[in-house]
Amino acid sequence: MLFPAIQPTRTFYLQVSADHELYIEECGKADGVPIVFLHGGPGGSCEPVHRRYYDPERYRILLFDQRGCGKSRPHASLKNNTAQDLIDDLEQIREHLGIDKWVVFGGSWGSTLALAYAETHAERVLGLVVRGIFLCRQQDIDWFYQGGAARLFPDAWEDFIAPIPEGERSSMVAAYHKRLTSDNELERMAAAKAWSIWEGSTATLIKNSAVIDYFSNPHIALSIARIECHFFTNNSFFEENQLLENAYKLKDIPGFIVHGRYDVICPIDQAFALHEKWPDSQLKIIADAGHAVSEEGIIKALVESTNTMLRLIE
Repeated sequence: MLFPAIQPTRTFYLQVSADHELYIEECGKADGVPIVFLHGGPGGSCEPVHRRYYDPERYRILLFDQRGCGKSRPHASLKNNTAQDLIDDLEQIREHLGIDKWVVFGGSWGSTLALAYAETHAERVLGLVVRGIFLCRQQDIDWFYQGGAARLFPDAWEDFIAPIPEGERSSMVAAYHKRLTSDNELERMAAAKAWSIWEGSTATLIKNSAVIDYFSNPHIALSIARIECHFFTNNSFFEENQLLENAYKLKDIPGFIVHGRYDVICPIDQAFALHEKWPDSQLKIIADAGHAVSEEGIIKALVESTNTMLRLIE
């Protein structure tokens, strides 16, 4: 169902601030419809499979690793790393590449950033394809990191809380932030792996060892854990409920919302809440999926959405 594997036509680094240099790659048709992929996390990275959700003969496909992520430099850096910085980075990339408007595609935290960007720069967005909606409200953070999801994955939760003394467990994000910003490298890495594996263990409807292995990778785990915890400690640098309150700004943007019915990381009520505020969007509920972009039903819906988007905007 995915398009065939492709190689980038160009890769390069873009200096977006004194502190950060972003890794960027282009694929597909040079004069095609521009589409930019926003990876999850915050703290995740782009992978070769992320090039395959769009027709390479019709799309100009752009992928980049956000600040501190993947191949971007410096790795796992928290300095000058906020939601507004990431929104500004998107504008720098767009302007650097000479793009007037583009389709924005993102899942999980990538959906958060896509919505925040579109609400800030609606005039630059041809369309939105968003998956695994994450609204970044306090209730959404508490669900996953303060015991809600634990009721469905009590075994994985035991591993997640193990590094934290009982007296600190009333605020797991704060407790992890303390360790992830510690000067003790062993403590930082142990906390990073526990944090990241909790996410990987809950991402799919059916346990997928490949997904858990990805989240267990020390390079990936460190950026995911440090940057996620940094954002969540700071309310993700949003006002509470900001994305829903500003969703009226999306009214003229065609869009697709794809969400797994059994998403434990980002429960499906977030997709319904967004669709209610953005009624012109098309909501696709995947009956046999959780959160991961790699699940079969999610893949099918995303590819269908990017194909349909071409008909809507051309």
